[in-house]
Amino acid sequence: MKKEYCGLFGIYGNKEAARMTYFGLYAQQHRGQESAGIVTWDGDKIREQRGMGLVADVFNERHLGKELKGGIAMGHIRYSTTGASLIRNAQPFLVRHGDLRLALAHNGNLVNTYELRAELEENGSIFQTTMDTEVIAHLIIKYLHKTDTIEEAIAEACKRIRGAFSMLILANDKLIALKDPNGVRPLALGRVGDSYVFASETCAFDLIEAEYLRPLNPGEMVIIQDGKMDSMHYCEPQPKRQCIFELIYFARPDSNVFGDVVYERRKAMGAMLAKEAPVDADFVMPFPDSGNYAAVGYSQESGLPLELAMIRNHYVGRTFIQPSQDMRDFSVRVKLNPVKSMIQGKRIIIVEDSIVRGTTIRARVKKLRELGAREIHLRVSCPAIKHPCFYGIDFSSKGELIAANHKPEDIARFLGIESLHFISIPGLLDSVTDIDSWCLACFDGHYPIPLSDRMGKDCLEATPGIIKEFC
Repeated sequence: MKKEYCGLFGIYGNKEAARMTYFGLYAQQHRGQESAGIVTWDGDKIREQRGMGLVADVFNERHLGKELKGGIAMGHIRYSTTGASLIRNAQPFLVRHGDLRLALAHNGNLVNTYELRAELEENGSIFQTTMDTEVIAHLIIKYLHKTDTIEEAIAEACKRIRGAFSMLILANDKLIALKDPNGVRPLALGRVGDSYVFASETCAFDLIEAEYLRPLNPGEMVIIQDGKMDSMHYCEPQPKRQCIFELIYFARPDSNVFGDVVYERRKAMGAMLAKEAPVDADFVMPFPDSGNYAAVGYSQESGLPLELAMIRNHYVGRTFIQPSQDMRDFSVRVKLNPVKSMIQGKRIIIVEDSIVRGTTIRARVKKLRELGAREIHLRVSCPAIKHPCFYGIDFSSKGELIAANHKPEDIARFLGIESLHFISIPGLLDSVTDIDSWCLACFDGHYPIPLSDRMGKDCLEATPGIIKEFC
């Protein structure tokens, strides 16, 4: 099972800034469910509310209507890619330095966190968390003493860090947004009335009826102050290496990401699958909701009917009374349930967006077999994932990737299906626009940003001097 990463939202110059940020985070909840946070600036002080869990669990009317005052706000929802899932690692991360109140929210993952943190600690820095975001904060403060403006300090800090990052920074009365030189992670600029807004995905703009202006460019820094926007490049942009998993899986289908409409790209991937691996069958079906849109494309291209023969329970929350040990496969059944009359004796094409470990799909295929499916063919709108991701997706070891260790025919036998086809890398690139701008490292092992010796989600958890939490 893949896990999402973080979502960002920021707004400048709105009397309902906190409430707007709440809705912006709510629209992007799919990007992270571990923690949520909002900070505001009221012209005098910074205010914050952070907590573990979903957006609706962390904030209430008292927070949004009374406590989080101010016309500037930014928020963050987190799925951890560096640092454990703890309240101390919830973002935005706050720093108070003299008259400066600094808040940072980060989507992505740095690959030189360990080295930078060791250097900073050697020079006297004291850390409170195990997030790479705090490393960025310390670097900004360090360079603030050597430069004239906060923008220059941020630029110098960002020249030291390496990896994938889209960031929002609240520095007193300034709201600053920036992307890494390769543009790996998405961040969009919009406007609602006289207010500028930023979000990881444009679905957040739709909810607050904001106009989508454009995506931020690689290496760009956008500064909003006194209601005016300024833009600069803090470094020389590198070749674009946008995360193609945004289009395959992460982003909501109604979002525009990197200038691409996600729904249309997923349909195109499904159509490409039908061209690459046609098969005679009775119908096409997705495993909701991840395979829905590629399945539409496969059906339209192949001429086979699309059936929703697996029904999802949309009311399964984060917490659920766990079944007794003898209730096998309960976790599969509680989320998805097949329409039994559709399955018996049928030749079925299942369209999925990706396979990481394969255990979930195997359990679902087993259920279809028990109901009498005659043939099951699996088509995957993502190439085989053979390499770990170090830029913000939580499959950071080859051992957990089934395609890294087994051939497609072996995976098909493990899953209990007649055939399996992953979309080819050329086929995937033909399904998107701007074909030379994507990071494909998890498919081909060509990492566009040089890696370090010590990386991964827990790379700071065992660092000497860091106090670990015990249960």
